[in-house]
This record gives sequence, C-alpha cells and structure tokens, in this order.
Amino acid sequence: MERIELAPGYSISRIIKGGWHLAGGHGNIDPDQAVRDMAGFVEAGITTFDCADIYTGVEELIGRFRVQFPELAKEVQIHTKFVPDYSILKTITPEDVESTIDRSLKRLRVEQLDLVQFYWWDPDGIPGYLETAEVLHQLKRSGKIRHIGLTNFNTRQTKLIVERGVPILTNQVQYSPIDTRPEKELIPFCLQHDIQQLCYGTLAGGFFSSEWLEAEEPIQAFSNRSLTKYKLVIDDIGGWQHFQKILKALSEISKKHDASLAQTALAWTLGQAGVAAVIVGATSNRHLEENLQVFDLNLDAEDHGMLANLIQLSNPLEGDCFDLERDKNGRHGSIMKYNENSNES
Repeated sequence: MERIELAPGYSISRIIKGGWHLAGGHGNIDPDQAVRDMAGFVEAGITTFDCADIYTGVEELIGRFRVQFPELAKEVQIHTKFVPDYSILKTITPEDVESTIDRSLKRLRVEQLDLVQFYWWDPDGIPGYLETAEVLHQLKRSGKIRHIGLTNFNTRQTKLIVERGVPILTNQVQYSPIDTRPEKELIPFCLQHDIQQLCYGTLAGGFFSSEWLEAEEPIQAFSNRSLTKYKLVIDDIGGWQHFQKILKALSEISKKHDASLAQTALAWTLGQAGVAAVIVGATSNRHLEENLQVFDLNLDAEDHGMLANLIQLSNPLEGDCFDLERDKNGRHGSIMKYNENSNES
C-alpha cells in the first residue's frame, strides 16, 4: 500500500476506507461484521478511515473498532467531517462547534481528531462559514484537532478561508473521468497553497465496473443512494451512450494492463496532479484485494490520451466543484439530506 506524507509526521494510506456506505441507504449493515472488516482493511495496509458526524452511526462503529482492536487502532488515521445542519447555519455559535467536535471525540474514543474536514451547506447564501472555520482553528490550537481540511468548497470559497489564516491541509472533492471540475480552478489554487486532494466518487458509486459495460440504460429506481447520485452526473455529461464510450475505453485500458475496469478508474484519479488519496466506499471487504493491486497499474501516455479525448467530448459540468449540488431545488441538490445531525430530512 502506497502512503503519502500530508504534513511532517502525518502520513496516510493512498486508499482511504470510506464510511458513507455504512450510514444507511446502501443495504443492511451488520455492525459486528463492519468492525471486523475495519480490522481487515488495516491489516492490509489501508489505515486511513473517512467518516463524518452526519454519517449515522459510523463514528461509533470506528470507536468500537478502536476498543476491540487496540493494537491495530494505533496504526489508524481517522478523518471525520464537521457538517453543521442547514437549519442551524444562521444561528451557529462557537459553543455549538466545540460541542459537536467534543461529540466526535467521544464517539471515536480519541483525545484528538486527526483531521476535521469542514463543510457548510450554503456559503454564498448564509454567512458564517469563515467565522466557523476560525473556531475550528482555535480548537486546533487547543489540541482537540490535529489538522483541518475542507469538503466541497469551491475555489473562491476556499481562497477566502485560506486568506483568513486558517491552515488547510486537505480538500475532499469529487473527481473522476466523469467529473473533472477540480481541474478548472481548484487544483491549480490548491497546488499553490500545498493543499492536497482527497477524492471521492472515483468509482462513480459503482458505475465504473464491467457490470455496466454494454448494459442497457437503467430506468428503475436504484438500490442505493450512490447510484442515484452518479447517474445524474452521467446524464449531464452526455448521457448513457457517451458514458458507454468512457467505459469501453477504461475496459480496453484495463485489458491491456491485465487489470480490472475499477482499478483503471482508481489509477486514473490517483495519477492526477495534486491528488493525495482516493476514498473508496465499501459495505464489506469484498473488493479489498482488487483495490490493493491498483498500485501495480501504471497508465501510460496512450492510456491518458484515450481518456482525455473522451473527457474533452463530455458536456462540461456547470460551475466549480459542488456548485451544482448546492442548489437545493436542482436535480443534484434535491436528493441531499440537509439536517442529518438532528435526523431531519
């Protein structure tokens, strides 16, 4: 497993175990098996876990893992998120911020949070995110937080946070051959300020799989939230037939390198400038061995050129990173859940 140093004395695995899939909406989860699976990931070298205060029950599951596997827990880096509910953004106080951080510390059973990734539902419509970022900085100084990251802020918003003097280590962003919005402005800005990208959506919720190659366009309701989310992206970039061309290219590249289609998609994102790691969500360790082998795959110039040509033919997604998803009334924003900390929809 490749590792990367994000800061002096702080390194992570370049594949991060995602936690969203354990929070519901992706089938039934056996908590005991989920904890055992965490141990398997760490033993295989995937020592970095991604979670969030709004991923129902996931911080607690990681806390259980830490208790049941104390020796393995010493090797783990936990990246959680601070996501204040939409309903409290106008009235949030420094005390609210600290109490939420304290709750994550308690759930995870740690004395310091390795990385807190900050998200704000409406930076342009509801002020307060800059002041809230400064509160997180204060909690870093007090020792409750080791590092601060961002999640799904666009370039302009990220710049404003950086200009406030808040030390940003990472940015979590959606990035794959069907969503290259980070390349427009965000990654160039982050490269100038030593902010590393932690990328999700790299497998498009499972669409980057041979299962979907030459398949009929799905019209029925999907079995999980991820497929629903990424089908909207596929529709926007040119529809199912254009996506099939991208899948075919990934398939040809994977056969050339004796790899799987999913491995090829992961390798593409891992090879992009500024990308430190990819977040791979899983409800089990079924694909663990396959994911580990991605570092044996080296895409060449011909491979990158083939994909670049198809990406150039895609309809560009509107705006900067996550701009589409921030529209509560739009196709992307309407499927979001905005008040998960209070269990409101």
